[in-house]
Amino acid sequence: MDWNWDAISAISQLVGSIAVVLSVLYLALQVHQSTRVARLATQDAAATALREVTKPLMENADLERIWRVGLEDIAALSVEERARFFHAAYQFLKAFETIHFHYVYGLMDRQLFEGWHGLLRHYIVAPGMAHYWKLRPDIFSERFRNFVDSLEPPTNQRTVGTLFGEERK
Repeated sequence: MDWNWDAISAISQLVGSIAVVLSVLYLALQVHQSTRVARLATQDAAATALREVTKPLMENADLERIWRVGLEDIAALSVEERARFFHAAYQFLKAFETIHFHYVYGLMDRQLFEGWHGLLRHYIVAPGMAHYWKLRPDIFSERFRNFVDSLEPPTNQRTVGTLFGEERK
């Protein structure tokens, strides 16, 4: 059997090209899976960050009262309680800043972000939170400040201080 070297070379090039295409497809699949895992981890980290802010409020009645009252009437709190409210407000908004950052860079699912966005709209207009935001916007990124300042207030603003229709206590 007499092989034509040109035919052998062409077959070798074809096999090599197919191998390159398969390698690129494999790498693309790996990158896609890695990106998906990174997105899921980011979304979980965002939820965890906000839970870490709200968990102490659930576990400590005094902290919960400070948060609930402070959201709606910061003047009803003592100076020490206002300081605690401000610390909680800072952590709360920093968690949202991180969520927004992840969304901007494509690491947060749009539907999940819309839920966070809706929650932030309610809290940022609560009188105590609005007071904090007015005093401390400079500790947040310009991108997040612009985002917060562009939020439309909800029609019926609800926070833990107003959710159940109870007056301040």
